[in-house]
Amino acid sequence: MKKRVLIITYYWPPSGGAGVQRWLKFVKYLPEFGWEPVVYTPENPEYPILDHTLQKDIPAGIEVLKLRGWEPYQAYKKFVGLKKGDKISGSFTSDKKKPKITENLAVWIRGNLFIPDARKFWIKRSVKYLQQYLKNNPVDAIVSTGPPHSMHLIGYNLKLKTNTPWIADFRDPWTHIDFYHELRLSGLADRKHRKLEKQVLQNADKVVVVSEGMKTDFEQIYPGGYTVIPNGFDTSDEVNTEYTPGVKFSLAHIGTMAKTRNPEVLWTALEQLSSHNKSFAENLEIKLIGKVDYSVSESLKKHHLHNYVKLIPYLPHDQVTQEQQKSTVLLLLINNTPNSGMILTGKLFEYLLAKRPILCIGPADGDAAKIIRETESGFVSGYDDLASAKKQIEILYEDHINKKPFSGGVGIGKYSRHELTAKLDDCLRLAMT
Repeated sequence: MKKRVLIITYYWPPSGGAGVQRWLKFVKYLPEFGWEPVVYTPENPEYPILDHTLQKDIPAGIEVLKLRGWEPYQAYKKFVGLKKGDKISGSFTSDKKKPKITENLAVWIRGNLFIPDARKFWIKRSVKYLQQYLKNNPVDAIVSTGPPHSMHLIGYNLKLKTNTPWIADFRDPWTHIDFYHELRLSGLADRKHRKLEKQVLQNADKVVVVSEGMKTDFEQIYPGGYTVIPNGFDTSDEVNTEYTPGVKFSLAHIGTMAKTRNPEVLWTALEQLSSHNKSFAENLEIKLIGKVDYSVSESLKKHHLHNYVKLIPYLPHDQVTQEQQKSTVLLLLINNTPNSGMILTGKLFEYLLAKRPILCIGPADGDAAKIIRETESGFVSGYDDLASAKKQIEILYEDHINKKPFSGGVGIGKYSRHELTAKLDDCLRLAMT
């Protein structure tokens, strides 16, 4: 008989983007390990992007519980001058040089009044609803995944009321997330965030994180046993598109390019190479797929690269997979923030599946850099290491001109979603002992 696990997640199809895929894929493969997932998610969420193609990964017959909640986003949109149907960016990106005063005020309100986040109004109703559900439909374990970290507070309260084993899964840090300092927190708000964070870490039966750096970081907040289960790739997402070297030397970045990901060293290197090498300039193409911050657009103009840029709005996941496999080089840009070493995005693993060389701009000793070196999947340049960036681009360009096949991707099988679900299975069973 299969064991049942309740998964509390804000992001679920038709939500698009990176936040939804981790638990969508776990739910897809958990039945193979003897688990019956039950998903709990909001009925009326505010998703930054939609991707209906992801619904194909939801296993047939999976029970999905939904409850309406109130979020302050319609009031926020009206306050900052957005239309009712406009989407709110999930990251600190802007298409303007300076945010409006109302936008800055809205950030202050979000950070200081909506703790831990704007989904806090869903917590109490969810606990009441799920407590009643569990009386008649018991489960063997509960999982909460955040951000938003309000999901963890639902899990925490259910743990107190039902004593069901509870796993808190952190896809990103809480108080050490890269934009935490941009929330304009008062001392009181900061202390409350830290108190809630520690409360979750202390009371969860197991805490799962996505990188070794996050594990080390959380151990400093609260010493405990943390399990690392990174993001990964799903081999069923692979498309049968063999890479065919074209004329263009195309560098592609997939996803949001916030101001903290603006790679000045890369733009400088490309400017210098294109100005001194006519062939390089004629073949260069920069593909930016997703939302781009104003600061990035300005940097591209400053370095005379805007004519090489191909801006592509958000694409459904299956089309993104094709774009990755057709590109010459995949750009992995790590946020230039204090926590950069522990940033390990799902994008990296999607890149591994694409079997194209990766050029990473970020800390040479970071978690992402270690995986790139371990799998022999590309190069890493520091934020200010211009000589390294130029040298690596020259190597990649020479390989492109000579049509040299990519031979990286050593031992990437352990990052498949199926293998990672096996690790989750172990973690669930340990939480129950």
